[in-house]
Amino acid sequence: LKRNSMGERYAGAVLIEAGWELLENSQFIIDRYREATFAFGYNGDSVLNSLADVGWMTLGFLAAPRLPVWTTIVIAVFFELLTLWTIRDNLTLNVLMLVAPVEAVKDWQGG
Repeated sequence: LKRNSMGERYAGAVLIEAGWELLENSQFIIDRYREATFAFGYNGDSVLNSLADVGWMTLGFLAAPRLPVWTTIVIAVFFELLTLWTIRDNLTLNVLMLVAPVEAVKDWQGG
C-alpha cells in the first residue's frame, strides 16, 4: 500500500485492529478462550483495554517506518517474551490456543 497516503494506511490499520478487537470480544472467541485456556471466567476485554490496544497499535504504526526492520522485529519478540514471562500469555499463545490447543500450555498457563 505504499502508493496510498499515510492517512489512508493508518485508517486501514485502525480498521484491521478494530476488527480484531470486535472479533476477539465476540461470543464465539470468548467461548473458545474459556474452552481452550484457563480463562474460565473470561468475559472479554474492557472497552478501555480495547482502546489501549488501538493506541499501542498506533504507536507501532508510527514507529515502524522510522525504525530498521530488525529493530521492529526485536521489539516485537521482546514484548512477546516479556508478556510470556510476566503473565504467561501473549499473542502467539492466544493464536495457538485458539487454533490448536495444547494441554501442556493450558496447564502451564494455569500455574
